Amino acid sequence: MSSTMAEVSSNNSADECSPAKKAKIQTENISKNTNSIHEGEFCPSIFNTKRVLQNNCMRKQICIEGTFKGYESSAVVVLEKQNFSDDDQSLKELFNKDTVVHKLFSNDVYGNYECFPLKKHNGINAMIIHPATAKHIEKFRRKELHIIDETYELYQKITLPCIESSSFSIEWIFNILEHKAEQDKIIYEDSNEKTGFMIVNDLKWDGQINTLKLIALPFQKIRSIRELNASHLPLLRNIRSAGIAAITKKFNIPASQLRIYLHYQPSYYYLHVHFAYLMFETSGIYVEKAHLLSTVIKNIELMSDYYTKTVLSYVVTEGDPLYTRFLKEGIISEIKSKDMED
Repeated sequence: MSSTMAEVSSNNSADECSPAKKAKIQTENISKNTNSIHEGEFCPSIFNTKRVLQNNCMRKQICIEGTFKGYESSAVVVLEKQNFSDDDQSLKELFNKDTVVHKLFSNDVYGNYECFPLKKHNGINAMIIHPATAKHIEKFRRKELHIIDETYELYQKITLPCIESSSFSIEWIFNILEHKAEQDKIIYEDSNEKTGFMIVNDLKWDGQINTLKLIALPFQKIRSIRELNASHLPLLRNIRSAGIAAITKKFNIPASQLRIYLHYQPSYYYLHVHFAYLMFETSGIYVEKAHLLSTVIKNIELMSDYYTKTVLSYVVTEGDPLYTRFLKEGIISEIKSKDMED
């Protein structure tokens, strides 16, 4: 793990994590008694792995729980392979004499090879959560999935009380809206209290146009799609029209190549709208989670209280508070077939 983490640090010089520097950093961390690894300089080799929480082969992502030497709190480290750049210079560097290729096998016109390009093209994005709470650790642990068909009655009886009792803090959203943080990530702002919103970079966007992922945060506080009604149509229409205009102007992407959607269930309960490049197959675009903004608007136009009448289907993960409550009510079952257990 130490060598992997060393690859994702900002400076890859050979003596970056020399024994003397490791000792100095560890001593400083302990003497300062800082609460978070983010508060000072650190060497990746001081991370001690405890267990793999999840290994997502599709996303080329691994989530690891561990600790940093000199800190008592747990940490979650998420490593994910970086996307390829398609600019001419990067492509030339991928196909040059320094790229190492090992043949695995060939059959007719097809051949499989291992390829090891220049170091800078082997990058890994690293997200570090520290100090990580039990809730953070549980969020990244691989769990079984179950689909729920939620009526509005189930929402009121089970989902809403669960949301109110166990949601993550959304203070970071107010920090953005109040210009206290991430101001360099603001793409667009309309300050109207009722119909205004900000568009900011999604935390996971790597800055490349072909992986564009932005989030619109309204100033009007709304928990989720379940609370939307006809009074919110001006806001939703403004997010759609002004958001498209701003993104088209800045990134030269037409409306027909933008996927604009909301999540239910969302990862945090402050209504937000995702804007993503249509060709980018990002996570969270599946039918049991994503709701196109255009469809949401049309549904409310057809029936002002549509989202208090409709059934919304979504996935819950085993062990989560919502799963536990639906299990207790008999909405879902723990029964598994013998084949699954084997």
